Amino acid sequence: MPAASEELAVKTAVKRKHQEKGNHITKRRKSAASDSDEFPTKIEKLEAEIHESKKYYNNIVTLIELAQEHDEDAKARLTASEALCRVFIRLLAAGNLTKKKDASEKEATVRSWLRDRLADYKGALLSMFRSEKLALNALMLSLALLKAEAQHLSGSDEAVFPRYFFSDIIAGLLESPAEQLREHFSEKFVDEYDDIRFYTFDAIKDYLMDHETVDEDVRDTIFEMLISMEDVPESSEALENFYIEPPQKKKHPLRSLSQHKKQAQEAWLALMQLGLSKEQRKKVLEAMATSIAPWFTKPELLMDFLTDCYNSGGSISLLALSGVFYLIQERNLDYPEFYTKLYSLLDADILHSKYRSRFFRLLDTFLTSSHLPAVLVASFIKRLARLALNAPPSAIVVIVPWFYNLFKKHPLTTFMMHRVPRTPEEKDLLEREGLEDPFLPDEKDPLETQAIDSCLWEIVQLQSHYHPNVATIAKIISEQFTKQAYNLEDFLDHSYGSLLEAEISKEVKKPPVVEYMIPKRIFTKAGPEAEKDSLLASLWDFASS
Repeated sequence: MPAASEELAVKTAVKRKHQEKGNHITKRRKSAASDSDEFPTKIEKLEAEIHESKKYYNNIVTLIELAQEHDEDAKARLTASEALCRVFIRLLAAGNLTKKKDASEKEATVRSWLRDRLADYKGALLSMFRSEKLALNALMLSLALLKAEAQHLSGSDEAVFPRYFFSDIIAGLLESPAEQLREHFSEKFVDEYDDIRFYTFDAIKDYLMDHETVDEDVRDTIFEMLISMEDVPESSEALENFYIEPPQKKKHPLRSLSQHKKQAQEAWLALMQLGLSKEQRKKVLEAMATSIAPWFTKPELLMDFLTDCYNSGGSISLLALSGVFYLIQERNLDYPEFYTKLYSLLDADILHSKYRSRFFRLLDTFLTSSHLPAVLVASFIKRLARLALNAPPSAIVVIVPWFYNLFKKHPLTTFMMHRVPRTPEEKDLLEREGLEDPFLPDEKDPLETQAIDSCLWEIVQLQSHYHPNVATIAKIISEQFTKQAYNLEDFLDHSYGSLLEAEISKEVKKPPVVEYMIPKRIFTKAGPEAEKDSLLASLWDFASS
């Protein structure tokens, strides 16, 4: 019995201890909840007192401490930051932070102290960029403060863009883990306001130049931000949307399109000097002619980058084509080996590449000029005809109409379509041994391949292609050229599946004859009853007799 009583006493003590611990935790949670509920009221009181009298300016320090602390309570931290934003905007509007020549020593000290506290508040806002919960609100508060500072802190009638504070905001954006934050900034500010975009380019350039080493994630972020700025203004007159009040001077850099382009150019060059990954180079090349080169005041600065990509081979070379051609066309880039390099890109992989449609659009542009020698054009035709023998159907249905258009533009190449022996010796050799194709497939120079002396026997082979659509379209080369030209876009972007679907959905004018009775046996004799009406059985008997 004493042992049982002792055990019961121990259990009772343990139970009481757990209850006391639970009550303590509950009280602590209630206390925390109570403090959280009191925060808005406390902050409102502190803000009201600052607005009421200068003697309560020390409340600003208290609010800054509240904005910097309470990492676990994001709501309280945000409430304090919003109150501080309102406080400083009112102080800026009232001119209480602006330096004045006739101010007393005491007043100058107060103004200097307020500017120091403003710097502390900016630091608190920028630190929130590292928080997933607070980053977006911190960005909006920072930009609101930026606008008020531009309008009231300069000390003049004209607003002055606070570049240093904005550079800090951009640095916080680039280093923030919140990807949604950058998307919001790009959509709502960079794409909307010309001055924000101008200084974003400038801030990115400064960030890259000030950091000897840039983290790979930050570099990827900078790349995505730059490549998203694709809308180039058409003229200086189009620069009319400003977040801060537009400058009054007509010669201000913000009103000059060339200055906007200069900022973009320097930002891109600073990033390219750090080096780009293979995937980033592909993205740059895809957007080069439409979204990147137009931002450059001197696109020829891209020459080394583009020629290096063009000479690297593979898909990178294909993507560099449009950029190189842009420089040739717009800036008279001298690239004497352009067509030789273009000819080298015609290999077995090109017709299986996912960039095939893009390549054919460019190829059609490059060979359009009637000033090109027929010998050169013939080499491209012959090379693609040879590759078409092992190409997928979706590629062949593009090649043949493209041949047709080239024959119409370059009549001297039409001799390749039908070449017959002219001398008795050639006819005799053709009957006895056949003629050898004079085309030199291993020749790298398209002017030396002797393709113009060859013929397109490959097209005749394609006219017996297993795919009915390919066989049909290959026959247009054997018919009269009554059509002016084919629209190449109608044949691009096809796949094997789309061709098959088109064949299946085709209306059948005359249904084929089929055996409607299924025989019981195929390779052995059927029974007397089955043999009576079996077409397959009678054909088998005829074949074996």
